[in-house]
Amino acid sequence: MTIGVTHGVSLMGLAGTLVQIEVDISDGLPHYSLLGLPDLALMESRDRVRSALVNSQEIWPNKKVTVSLSPAWLPKSGSNYDLPIAVAILAAQEVIPAERLHRAVFYGELALDGRIREARGVLPALISLLHSDVQTVIVPQANAAEAKLVSGLEIIPMENISELLKWLRTGIRVETEEVISIEKVNDFKDLSDVAGQPDARYALEVAATGGHHILMIGPPGTGKTMLAERLPSLLPELHEKAALEVSAIHSVAGALKERGLFSKVPPFISPHHTTTRTAMVGGGSSVIKPGACSLAHNGVLFIDEAPECVSGVLDALRQPLESGEITITRAIGSATFPADFILVLAANPCPCGRLSGRGRGCSCSSLQVRRYLNRLSGPLIDRVDLRIKVEPPSRTAFASGEVGESSAVVRERVALARARAAKRFATLNISRNAEIPAFALRNEFKAERTGMSLLHNEMDRENLTARGFHKTLRLAWSIADLAEHELPLLEDVKRALALREGMELFG
Repeated sequence: MTIGVTHGVSLMGLAGTLVQIEVDISDGLPHYSLLGLPDLALMESRDRVRSALVNSQEIWPNKKVTVSLSPAWLPKSGSNYDLPIAVAILAAQEVIPAERLHRAVFYGELALDGRIREARGVLPALISLLHSDVQTVIVPQANAAEAKLVSGLEIIPMENISELLKWLRTGIRVETEEVISIEKVNDFKDLSDVAGQPDARYALEVAATGGHHILMIGPPGTGKTMLAERLPSLLPELHEKAALEVSAIHSVAGALKERGLFSKVPPFISPHHTTTRTAMVGGGSSVIKPGACSLAHNGVLFIDEAPECVSGVLDALRQPLESGEITITRAIGSATFPADFILVLAANPCPCGRLSGRGRGCSCSSLQVRRYLNRLSGPLIDRVDLRIKVEPPSRTAFASGEVGESSAVVRERVALARARAAKRFATLNISRNAEIPAFALRNEFKAERTGMSLLHNEMDRENLTARGFHKTLRLAWSIADLAEHELPLLEDVKRALALREGMELFG
């Protein structure tokens, strides 16, 4: 009796587990049994594998076929087990040499004609194999460029199962044209397009420097969306490890093509205000997928018309705003995705949107305005560092014809300020001011004495919560870094308070 053994990968979030596939073919009535907590898509593998083998002129055993996926306690989902199951069935029939399957992993879905289809999650699956004894990974040809981002493994892309079996039997591989991956062109929108709005432009610069969250309130057409879309252009390029992590998240979500392979551009994600809680934070029944907050990891999450969001959607962001990650638990298990992003919220000042200037065009009552803005909960707003009013640009700003600073100029200042912060945090495992621990703010990273006294007085007057105290001090550090101050001065703290308390409409 020969048992065919191959290996695949079970992916839960970004964490992959090596799965052993065993196939036993025994005499008896033709029957196919699949063991090891498979989901519906995996249960359907029998017909896909059978058709793929038969249409590739291979033998399907007319006997009792038992397929076991271990560890048995781990739920298995998806169609990426098709390829290892097909190879294990052939190995059990001794039509391919077993030694070629040693330290090899197979990953891919089979088409009925034997083609190996493109799979999602290839990148995180391969990353999870780096610390195992796996040496060779066979992936779909369509995922070749993505797979080769991972060094340390022998990547063998295959177009169809006939090509794979030829390599397994003879060691001869059909050479295919190398896949050339073109990264998505950096299509940043430039900050110089924005007319006027000096306060809002400065707020974006501070946010980019320290990784702070922003709430912008203003009537329609004042440039809130324009400003938010230009925030990524002020952020530095992602380093290699961060870019690989972002690409892995987009690979699991099946959105890697839209982003661009191994793009170092900070992502910009803008879900519609009617989006669901699951779409925002992630989830799913059989497969747990990342949500918008994880797709925006190391970038910007922009939510326009924030008060119009369905109840509970924005409050679901409170955990990732604090911890920088989101954990999703379902019946099949738990998955943790990184979600460290800059949140940008935009809102109108009232339901009709015309409450600006003297407010003469507004037809809303004070009760309507309060109810509208109260849709943004206090705990969520307390986690937002900068709250700014975006008023309509003045006539002078349009008539002057002057072009504001470009994104490149502002990005250079941001990079210098971030470098000063990184040098200051050399002994800590942080890189941005928004990450300074609370205990360090009260000891090692205090502002000057008069600035600390001002913050303590604001707390005594109940104008600041404990979280607001720390948020304001972190904001002051970013302002000080841009001004090249050694520590936040009184003027830096006052400016930080002004930026944080710009939302008087919430009072």
